Amino acid sequence: MAGNSQRRNRRTSNKKGATVGSGGKRRRSLEGKGPTPKAENRKGHKAYRVSNAMARNAAKRKPIARRGGKGQSEMVVGRNPVFEALRDGVPATTLYVQQFIDNDERVREALSLATGRGNINIMEAPRPELDRMTNGLNHQGLVLQVPPYEYAHPEDLAAAAFDDQEDPLIVALDGVTDPRNLGAVVRSVSAFGGHGVVVPERRAAGMTAGAWKTSAGTAARTPVARATNLTRCLEQYQKAGLTVVGLAADGDTEVHELEALEGPVVIVVGSEGKGLSRLVGETCDFLVRIPMPGGAESLNAGVAAGVVLYEAARRRMR
Repeated sequence: MAGNSQRRNRRTSNKKGATVGSGGKRRRSLEGKGPTPKAENRKGHKAYRVSNAMARNAAKRKPIARRGGKGQSEMVVGRNPVFEALRDGVPATTLYVQQFIDNDERVREALSLATGRGNINIMEAPRPELDRMTNGLNHQGLVLQVPPYEYAHPEDLAAAAFDDQEDPLIVALDGVTDPRNLGAVVRSVSAFGGHGVVVPERRAAGMTAGAWKTSAGTAARTPVARATNLTRCLEQYQKAGLTVVGLAADGDTEVHELEALEGPVVIVVGSEGKGLSRLVGETCDFLVRIPMPGGAESLNAGVAAGVVLYEAARRRMR
């Protein structure tokens, strides 16, 4: 009997592995913490401090008078587009709802958002009336009226910066026709403490519902000005003491080498395909390029503007 007991003890003592559970700690330690956050989202990173300081300064500024004229009103149609526009803070005056509409989840959410704003009229309308308003588009029973955007005047952007004893930091877009790119530029200007965006009056993207959505709400506090003639607008900025810097793939200087970004400056971004127009390029004081070791030929307007705005903000924070 004693021999059998000893054999059982030996078998027990030879079991492999830990006798006490780890509680999943080893597994969790191997899983990691997910992808590394972007530099501007990491509290200890200089990019985070720059972005937040610039955003705080922008929030303190006085609103700019909108004397650059109005755009056109716009209709957002369809259940998902209407819901997304309301969710993303796109300005609206009236939500038209088809009579006897099927009350699905999207309709209920859109109605809830519109009611919560408190300044949007909600009106019922028969289907033929909505068909007429939207020129026969597939509105699915929901139509959102977006009011005309009120543009600032280009001169007011620089004047407001000087009034706040700051060096103007303005982005001008040349030939950018995608409203989403405009919205992305507005968002970058807001993030890095810029004073506004200038767009040409013709053949260029305007502040549509799509631009508002892409701006992620920053269009409410970052003015967009409209210029009748972009070249003349840039010349006026030069007379006011601003340096005009154009982005070009064949620029003579790399963006991180340009000391002019520390002072009053207008950054001019062209379209992804054609770049800067000839007259605008000739008007620029400097043509700079963004080094791209990865070999890409160009960046879209939103990304290119963000790169240069960060460099300008970094220099101004030193």
